[in-house]
Amino acid sequence: MTHNKINPTPQSQILGHTTGQKFHSLSGKIVSQFCLFTLFVSAVWGMFCFVLLYNIEDEFIEREVNQEAHYLQQGFNKTQSWPAPRVSYMTLYFSKDSLPKDIKSRFIDEPNRKEFSGENGRHYHLLALPKFENIYLVAEVSEMLLVRPISKNLLKTMFIAGFILVLFAFVIAWQLGRKTARPLKQLADLVHGVAPENIPDSFAKQFPNNEIGKLAHTLESTLTRMNQSLLREKCFTRDVSHELRTPVAVIKNAVEVYNNLDSIPVIKPIIDRISQASTQMEQTVITLLTLAREEHTEATKNHIKILPLIEQSVIDQSHLINNKPIQVDVDDSCNVEVYAQSGMLKVLLDNLIGNAFQYTQQGNVTIEMQNNTLVIADTGPGIEPNLSEKITDPAVKGDQSTGYGFGLSIVKRLCEHQDWRLTVSSERGTKIAIELT
Repeated sequence: MTHNKINPTPQSQILGHTTGQKFHSLSGKIVSQFCLFTLFVSAVWGMFCFVLLYNIEDEFIEREVNQEAHYLQQGFNKTQSWPAPRVSYMTLYFSKDSLPKDIKSRFIDEPNRKEFSGENGRHYHLLALPKFENIYLVAEVSEMLLVRPISKNLLKTMFIAGFILVLFAFVIAWQLGRKTARPLKQLADLVHGVAPENIPDSFAKQFPNNEIGKLAHTLESTLTRMNQSLLREKCFTRDVSHELRTPVAVIKNAVEVYNNLDSIPVIKPIIDRISQASTQMEQTVITLLTLAREEHTEATKNHIKILPLIEQSVIDQSHLINNKPIQVDVDDSCNVEVYAQSGMLKVLLDNLIGNAFQYTQQGNVTIEMQNNTLVIADTGPGIEPNLSEKITDPAVKGDQSTGYGFGLSIVKRLCEHQDWRLTVSSERGTKIAIELT
């Protein structure tokens, strides 16, 4: 089963903003993103500098160890005996077992390792002399280390420097965000909640020649076209009000004059039908003009019986089921009062009942009330699947339609105007439910 649900648009939705929706400041977004970017860059740069200092220190020590190893190898090649290292912190070892206890076991487990941390803050660099098996040059370099002893203070300094950079970034971003958001806020304040006809002329000129200015020019162009459309609609509404009401009034007056004369009994039912049609047309004109003037104009509402309106609509649309094997069932549940404007409710019933009568070739048309919901169901062919999602759009009609496709569109606008909930479903036939809130 396919359902189309049309919910009225609340008046609180203005320019895309919904009441209760959290507001996100553009300047705040700029500040937060700028600060996060600065914090990230500072952290990456600090780690890079920290690692670089360690590598430079290690490279310096490795160079000293390699130079000393080269000197020792040259001495051995000349005298066939190992000379003593030139520096006191380096020592030659001629077996793994003779290595310092701090590093012996770990070197046996990791023979390719070159750097070891020992006890009591000692630190070693080990080099296995090439071409000489089990001969190792070990440098205890704890006295030469510069970075490791100050690593904690260095990290603290980097943290303070990063905090200061983030603080500077916050100030710069706040100034930048405020400067960037100011024209946007001015533009939003200018167009928010203001009728198009009240927008100042050429307001886009006051904005800078950048993306904001381009947005302002686009809004100005759009609002100008909207204002022109509204003016055309007002003129059309005024003209239609005059052109349609006048002939309807002439018809009603002619019928009243005829009823005051000695009329032929055979013709009187025809005149009565003309009178009913002119009254119905007058109500339809008033309803449609109310919708055309302003979607949310308040119309006079009263507590009215819906059953007489249903019965009248059935009678008015009965010519659509002449010579059709159709049974119309109006349930007793319809004998209730609803709070509505009678003219709008009559137009709504005429459209829905007329559609049900027109498209049903045989079977039943049922009208009932279910928990304050008007339900009109028929056994017609139903709505074509490719039209089910847009059946209430203007000028949308099925292949069997002989009208212009505006019936359900008018019903939808009436429901939105009256804050009624409309549901259209179609499987075997069509079922339309209107929750008369």
